[in-house]
Amino acid sequence: MAAASINLQTADEPRDAIHRAVQALAEGKLVAVPTETVYGLACSALHEQAVARLARLKQRASGQPFTLAIKSADDAQDYVPSLSPLAERLTRRCWPGPVTLVLDSNHPDSLLGQLPKSVREVVIPNGSVGLRVPAHDALLSILRLTAGPLVLTSANRPGEPDAVNAADVAGMVGDDIDLILDDGQSKFGQPSSVVRVGQAGLELLRSGVINEQVLKRLASRLIVFVCTGNTCRSPMAEALMRQRIAGRLKCSVEELEDRDVMIMSAGIAASSGGRASPESVQLMQERGIDISNHESQPLSERLVRFADLILTMTRGHREAIVAQWPDASARTKVICRDNTDVSDPIGGPIDRYRRCADQIDAQLGAWIEEIDLDSITEIIRSEKPESDATNSGKTNPGK
Repeated sequence: MAAASINLQTADEPRDAIHRAVQALAEGKLVAVPTETVYGLACSALHEQAVARLARLKQRASGQPFTLAIKSADDAQDYVPSLSPLAERLTRRCWPGPVTLVLDSNHPDSLLGQLPKSVREVVIPNGSVGLRVPAHDALLSILRLTAGPLVLTSANRPGEPDAVNAADVAGMVGDDIDLILDDGQSKFGQPSSVVRVGQAGLELLRSGVINEQVLKRLASRLIVFVCTGNTCRSPMAEALMRQRIAGRLKCSVEELEDRDVMIMSAGIAASSGGRASPESVQLMQERGIDISNHESQPLSERLVRFADLILTMTRGHREAIVAQWPDASARTKVICRDNTDVSDPIGGPIDRYRRCADQIDAQLGAWIEEIDLDSITEIIRSEKPESDATNSGKTNPGK
């Protein structure tokens, strides 16, 4: 019997379609869902019979794990409580998005231990688990309304091409599933990138939407300095930190990104494209640093989310950031270790700028000591076909 299909783009009430999918999943049915990559097959990870049925449909042998779809990056800690700093950075920057992260999963307090034994055998057979937060509104809504995670894999049979629309799904697996949610053509039309996060770095099991170059940038450490207008204090702090870290790493400022370190600045009330103040440019020139090409930028949600450390010039700046982005509280600090403010020199004489720069520079050494500058993220490319990609605890979910 062919699966029922609901077109989300023409449905009178899309929320009813979401609730119907949630109900189907709770009943142990298989549901084809749209994602930003390709269409996937989903079932409840709490329903043993549904997971076994999905494994038969996909002809998954023992040791070939499925991916778990979870509703947010914050949930990753529940499944992998001992996330490394690199893994935490990637969950924050890549999700929701087209990246499946393969993580070690042997922590005794993990929610994975609450899954049925037979489900654990097909999700974490080799001591690692593949997690993903898809960037598709309908699927995220389903995840928020579903008890537990979803087992998620591509909506095709072994050896067949990826399904990029509902017609593809119906043609390949429509007789063996229960419901298809149709949301038109997939945005990317290619699978997610699969990345194993290990102690020695990253292993790119499948490039997918995210290639090696982009992954390298996503794995880099990012420090952001924040003031008000991003024309005086924070540009000087950015330049001085670049100089200090380059000296510590014995490389040029231009080589910092190759060493996985990015340093930026922004303002909570900045306009885009403004130049650094003439006094700031002059002072940095005295220190052998050129900031004449600096362009101001406002602090954005994306910049806050990506930053590993946000250093503000005043307590007021920090309070403003935390009020708007509470999740960034632990990563947002006042640059002065004694919690005092760096006064704004704008409009003052050059000596005021000089005192400001000296005050900032005196604080940077202590912050550098807290940043792991010795590690460089190595990325190993290890793409394999689906038939043998999981033999060593790797995940190839086809999504």
